[in-house]
Amino acid sequence: MLVLGTFLEISIILVIATVIAGIMKLLKQPLIIGHIITGILVGPFLFDLVKSGEIINVFSQIGVALLLFIVGLTLSPRVIREVGKVSLVTGLGQIIFTSIIGFFISRALGFSNIVSLYIAIALTFSSTIIIMKLLSDKHDVEKLYGKVSIGFLLVQDVVAIIILIVVSSISNELNLTNSLAQTIAYGLLLVTLVTIASMYILPGLSKLFAKSQELLYLFSIAWGLGLAGLFHYFGLSIEIGALIAGISLAMSPYHLEISSKMKPLRDFFIILFFILLGAQMSLGDVSRFIVPVILFSLFILIGNPLVVIILMGLLGYPKKTGFSAGLTVAQISEFSLILIALGVRIGHLNSEILSLVTIIGLITIAGSTYLILYSERIYPYVSRYLSIFERKSIKREKKMVGEYDIILFGCSRTGYDFLKSFRRLKKRFIVVDYNPEIIADLTRKKINYIYGDADDNEFLDELKLNKVKMVVSTIPDFDTNVLLINRVKQENGRAIILVVSYNIDESIMLYEEGATYVMMPHFLGGSYASMMTAKYGFNINKFLKEKEKHIKYLKERRHAGHEHPKTEKHR
Repeated sequence: MLVLGTFLEISIILVIATVIAGIMKLLKQPLIIGHIITGILVGPFLFDLVKSGEIINVFSQIGVALLLFIVGLTLSPRVIREVGKVSLVTGLGQIIFTSIIGFFISRALGFSNIVSLYIAIALTFSSTIIIMKLLSDKHDVEKLYGKVSIGFLLVQDVVAIIILIVVSSISNELNLTNSLAQTIAYGLLLVTLVTIASMYILPGLSKLFAKSQELLYLFSIAWGLGLAGLFHYFGLSIEIGALIAGISLAMSPYHLEISSKMKPLRDFFIILFFILLGAQMSLGDVSRFIVPVILFSLFILIGNPLVVIILMGLLGYPKKTGFSAGLTVAQISEFSLILIALGVRIGHLNSEILSLVTIIGLITIAGSTYLILYSERIYPYVSRYLSIFERKSIKREKKMVGEYDIILFGCSRTGYDFLKSFRRLKKRFIVVDYNPEIIADLTRKKINYIYGDADDNEFLDELKLNKVKMVVSTIPDFDTNVLLINRVKQENGRAIILVVSYNIDESIMLYEEGATYVMMPHFLGGSYASMMTAKYGFNINKFLKEKEKHIKYLKERRHAGHEHPKTEKHR
């Protein structure tokens, strides 16, 4: 009965979430706001539907772990080196400035020293989960400001964990020095073990599992959630464990495929996180705190971003990068609510302060969501005022590695010939394939590649099709080619699209869908031979030269392990 009740409860909550999300979509509002509103509706202040809070909390933690795992997949050691310094300086600088200013604002409003200290610290932490979700939705995780934001949010998380350990030690009368030392020791040990595994064990394991899409999917879930659970077991956060699990696979040739497979699962579970967040909001009587709510909310929405903009300007970053990164700290986090709740439990604070911080959380989460989603529209209105924070010598964003002139889908028999042509063109190209043997061969030849499936819409989102000049598909599957043609035409109407087909009717339909040219390998040989006949006539020497070139070419193909297809299902 308990299982059935929980199933019914979650089902009803998801139905309400769907209705609210639909309304948000019609009103062109962020879905995150809809999920939090759903949480408030099903929480104790209205319908009081959340009876299986522990089970829903487990599901929401799975969503958090998957979200951070996927983000980690985009953060290779190269990226960490690139933004590590600015993330550390900005993260610590923002915490110091915000907490000091927040403390004096609290004191000016009449709060005691201990209450002011709690409020000031709570105001410094931004929601890693919400920002990660918004950056993912905007496809900005790989932009410079996105990388920097993720970096300083993680710095905040580490500081938040240390502060929570300190407060918990006071609460439980534990030895603070031993607690911190033990946690740091465990953290360093686990990071070292994961680093060793990523260098010597994971490459072979991932290659083995990549031979089956299902195995790769299962391995990815096990690795991400397993490490998150391991870190949690040793007193560290699930978020940090999941992120490190993702980073350890970031250099794998299969990271994009893993990311695309994980996203639907992440989206389901992360919805429950935001619903639970809304349900746990403490909406008590805060009528006498109207002025503090307004002042603190404005400070977080305007003051926090300003601190980041100033710090990034001093470090030499352009004003737009600083502005975009600054908006990601314009809200308080779940750590803020946990800290205040802990203070209430210890007896340092009363429940009214929890209600105060909760209302600030609602306002700033909603406000920052709009600011981040519409930052491109807001920036032109504030750009000239931000120039005072920009140095004359600024660091420009490096051109993204993920931009290519040509993408080749499939690199077996038909794709083989294109590689030489692309090199002669001296254009940036990349190969997409999911055959581990082909991936290994491309690695040996030092050819850029991505392990992935052209049938996967989520995977195609990662490829930045709007940047390419040519897309070549040597995959003879009709539905796959229709999908590719439609996606490319939708995102980049001027791109050249070449596809393969073994069927005349399907070739005509591919032209109708928008293909620039359809290759039919079975007809190309006869067509080329007839062109030679027309060109050389009865000159046997010309034919013998073609014969020598063809024999050389066939030997190259044999050496590459290619055979002429016996069926029309081969690439």
